[in-house]
Amino acid sequence: MYAANILSMPAKWEYPWFAAWDLAFHTLPLARLDPDFAKRQLAVILREYYMHPNGQIPAYEWSFSDVNPPVHAWAVWRVYKIADEKGNRDLLFLERAFQKLLLNFTWWVNRKDVEGRHVFGGGFLGLDNIGVFDRSHSLPGGGRLNQADGTAWMASFCLTMLSMSLELALEKPAYEDIASKFFEHFVNICDAINSLGGTGLWDDDDGFYYDQLIINHREPIPLRIRSLVGLLPMCAVTVIKQKTIDALPSFRKRMDWFLVNRPDLLKYITVRRVHGNKNPGRCLLAIPSEARLRKSLAYMLDPKEFLSNFGIRSLSKAHEEKPFVFEHHGQRHEVPYTPGEATTDMFGGNSNWRGPIWFPINFLIIEALERYDYFYGDTFKIEYPTGSGNLMTLRQVAIDLCDRLISLFLPDKEGYRPCFGEAGRYSDVSHWQDLLLFHEYFHAETGEGLGASHQTGWTALVVRLVRERREKLTHSLNFAAPASEGM
Repeated sequence: MYAANILSMPAKWEYPWFAAWDLAFHTLPLARLDPDFAKRQLAVILREYYMHPNGQIPAYEWSFSDVNPPVHAWAVWRVYKIADEKGNRDLLFLERAFQKLLLNFTWWVNRKDVEGRHVFGGGFLGLDNIGVFDRSHSLPGGGRLNQADGTAWMASFCLTMLSMSLELALEKPAYEDIASKFFEHFVNICDAINSLGGTGLWDDDDGFYYDQLIINHREPIPLRIRSLVGLLPMCAVTVIKQKTIDALPSFRKRMDWFLVNRPDLLKYITVRRVHGNKNPGRCLLAIPSEARLRKSLAYMLDPKEFLSNFGIRSLSKAHEEKPFVFEHHGQRHEVPYTPGEATTDMFGGNSNWRGPIWFPINFLIIEALERYDYFYGDTFKIEYPTGSGNLMTLRQVAIDLCDRLISLFLPDKEGYRPCFGEAGRYSDVSHWQDLLLFHEYFHAETGEGLGASHQTGWTALVVRLVRERREKLTHSLNFAAPASEGM
């Protein structure tokens, strides 16, 4: 691999190397400052001297062959929308990226869908120690994992490619065919994660999505850890305007044929008419049904589970009193709730996904809530927080989650900011008071910043929460579409 380009790094000291999904998130705040630079950052990783001929994007500098979540397409689509919000969209950038992302999508399908049944693995996927064991290495009994997060990432990848192809098809009808391909592939992934083997990766008893361990082709063993792994399926959602479908006759014809001939899959597509609006309707594509979405949200919005004062925890607090335990051939593995720094040496012990607040996933969750609210509107209300008896729309929930994340950086009357923990100089010494750091992750109970202190690879997303998310969600009472929506 030939790497001689200027790449945006979180910090030249703590992160003197690129990581693919860090870089992808990094481009969103950059897109407002220098849209051309942001687009070049995304384009360069897709060039022939970074991308493997088989379509794989290098994960990071010391292990090209490892796997980060496939968020590059999402970042391309978001930067495309952010950089040209005045209406002058860079279709050439979008098309160039789309062609390379097709190769990357094919690599995922060929390498990470082991049985060709639309359920994906992926291994590490950037979440370090979130699992019961190191997902990148040999698993107990020589088994393999059906991963809820891996499958959800691929469903999201499908939806992003669908959105891009529909956008391109409005100018170039040839893209209608590939849009049909991604529509059908998404529905097949939905069917697999929800129905394969009966209930897919969904656990009816708990009302949550879990990874499954397969050993010697026997019955899947659900790994009942309530973590972000099981919340990510909720983030695989998009809304397509009916007028977009109507503007693409070939796509609509194929879509109608698919739905007529596969009525068993109709449950993954919801169409809603919008009364009193020139727009004839909207089509919701999402992994969870409304019933399963409500069950997932009940966990996510419960202070005893995922909801912290500072956002959504990466692991349920319920595992504080009841850690998850897995035993196999005399070996015991345990996952306790750990709201701060890691207590294990998995992946070097530098990053901890067993409880703290991580900005990138929180950002995606807020986007997802916006999309569901755009479709359901005031007809969908959920108890927030769970157990409070207070009903809110998903838009109101998204606003509050924005506030919780932003509060990590806000000073109180004494100048104390949660992100600085007990470091008094940031409130007591005038020279330090406005020197904010972008920590890698945050203590779920205190808000203290942990890990790398210059992780602008994704914690700088708070800039977009402040400027776009919070302002638009609060003040644009009659907004037509969420900021993350494309069609």
